Amino acid sequence: MKIVAELKERFRPVIAPLAEDPAPLLDMIRPTQNVSFGDYQMNCAMPLENRLGEPAKTIAERLVANLQLADMCEPPVVAGKGFINLTLRTSWLEQELGRVRCDDRLGVPVVTDRQTIVVDFSSPNVAKPMHVGHIRSTVIGDALSRMLHFRGHRVIRDNHLGDWGTQFGMILYGMAHFLQADAYAAHPVQELSRLYRLVRRLMDYHEAHVKLPRLRAELGESVAALANTQQAQRGHDPSNKPGLKNLDRELRRGEAQCRELRSDIQVQEDLVASVDADATLSGLAHAHADIGSAVLGETALLHAGDPVRRERWQEILPKCREDIQRTYDRLGIQFDLELGESFYHDRLGQVVQDLETKGLARESEGAICVFLPDFDAPMIIRKRDGAYLYATTDLATIQYRMQTWRPDAILYVVDFRQGEHFDKLFAVSRHWGYHDVELRHIKFGTVLGDDGRPFKTRSGDSVGLESLLDEAVSAAAQVVDENDLQKESGPDFSPEERATIASIVGHAAIKYADLSQNRESDYVYQQEKMVAMKGNTATYMQYSYARIQNIFAKGNIDVTSLRRDPQVSVKLGAATERALGLQLLRFEQALDESLEDYRPHVMTEYLFELARYFSEFYNECQVLRADDPAQRNSRLLLCDLVGRTIAKGLELLGISVVDRM
Repeated sequence: MKIVAELKERFRPVIAPLAEDPAPLLDMIRPTQNVSFGDYQMNCAMPLENRLGEPAKTIAERLVANLQLADMCEPPVVAGKGFINLTLRTSWLEQELGRVRCDDRLGVPVVTDRQTIVVDFSSPNVAKPMHVGHIRSTVIGDALSRMLHFRGHRVIRDNHLGDWGTQFGMILYGMAHFLQADAYAAHPVQELSRLYRLVRRLMDYHEAHVKLPRLRAELGESVAALANTQQAQRGHDPSNKPGLKNLDRELRRGEAQCRELRSDIQVQEDLVASVDADATLSGLAHAHADIGSAVLGETALLHAGDPVRRERWQEILPKCREDIQRTYDRLGIQFDLELGESFYHDRLGQVVQDLETKGLARESEGAICVFLPDFDAPMIIRKRDGAYLYATTDLATIQYRMQTWRPDAILYVVDFRQGEHFDKLFAVSRHWGYHDVELRHIKFGTVLGDDGRPFKTRSGDSVGLESLLDEAVSAAAQVVDENDLQKESGPDFSPEERATIASIVGHAAIKYADLSQNRESDYVYQQEKMVAMKGNTATYMQYSYARIQNIFAKGNIDVTSLRRDPQVSVKLGAATERALGLQLLRFEQALDESLEDYRPHVMTEYLFELARYFSEFYNECQVLRADDPAQRNSRLLLCDLVGRTIAKGLELLGISVVDRM
């Protein structure tokens, strides 16, 4: 039930004559922050005051007089300068709860305007183990896919794997020169990852030697320009304030540029020094002075179909994919298809040719580029050496998806650092002719450590996702063991049962901790808080669900029969019962608000509030020892609805529940 949507429809006939576009005014219906003002508040009278030339309170009173709300609300109250306070009839809440009591969808209908939506998420580079940076794209994309599917849309989950390109040229070069056969036989992906990091470091070393003279020259020019600006500022006429303001702005820009160049130089100098200080690395760097061009050569041979490179590539892929699948299995992640970058390679030449034919792309300094009016730099789609880029592959991917599924929307769940790339990609796609599809970058922030920097291991490497999951399960096991083993009557679970619960709770903790953040915000990874039994955590939600199942077990309740018994109904006598019933009926609204701007944290906030209301109800209202059978059955039905709503909400986030904790 979408209560706000129903209230909007009731207000629409009385507001429509007063405004050309009533939608912004209708959007002013909001839940109240204080229950003393009712359940909802409508504040449209104040904006209408100037337009109509009447006091807001008079306008509000006229609106209320014409409203048709008697079946749904108590008589509306006009308060203050013109606030319209609305209190839903308790009988109406009871009626709506009765309507959804046997509904597997908890009152959420399937949409009538079903759309086809491609969700592009996770998309790791397959030659490296998944790390902490992959968790956000993976769980956010999965949650959005689940919500969209539940709402009734046709969802295509696509894992656009990084299985092609320069990274494989690096690995092929590493296999040819640095492979440790025993390590590869025992742990192939770890060895491939080591080769990738080694080759990357050697390439960066040689690139740093090329960059440093240029960066130092740029710094010298910037310092000289800054000195000139400072001198001009000292000699400037103080009475010429606009000119002085321009000089101040130029000075700040120059200082920022100098700081950035000094920082870049320091990074490159540290990189060179770290290799020079390591005798083994230094020796390899000097022995492979042309490693950058050699890697590009390996990549070109792979792309050209060289049989030796293709054979090695085909040997590597299944091993890498198997390693990644182990993580997906642990997280319960599934895809409808996995078309990696290699799938689109044969389409890239045609994409470039088509863009050239349509006059959208042209040659610039040997490269083929698309110049866009709103961007300073063009989008390069073929480099001077003939190699294609990620942008070319992404354009080919859009073309393929439009030809294959004709989706209404394509969502890219990728971190915020790729924002400019997607802005250009979408702009080029529009010019190319793809106007009838929503292209959205679902950007997200970074997982941070306690130091406020991107979460790393002590050695500075990205934290492996599998090890992160192992640690979360271990932390959950400690909580589960402590709670179970300290019971006066003795533990309720066997060691195996505790291990199963810990696995479910630990994996849920990682997912929920991520999804409960506004996706565009960075957040600090804090394992202890993630598995806490209190606060906005998955563990708290799962515990609330298990507590409800425990009520049914203690009372030997046949919940299915209770739901279907026409003699049993929900009665919201106590204030905590009513608050809980109202929150239950906000489930559909929370789901739709989560999908309005693709923000799963809205659902976590809803579930946390539901669990909090249930805790207050549980502490104040007897269930199994209620005053009479009618009250007992009513409260059992209410508990059942809460449990099913928590379970469904968590399921939409990709999280499981347990009956006992």
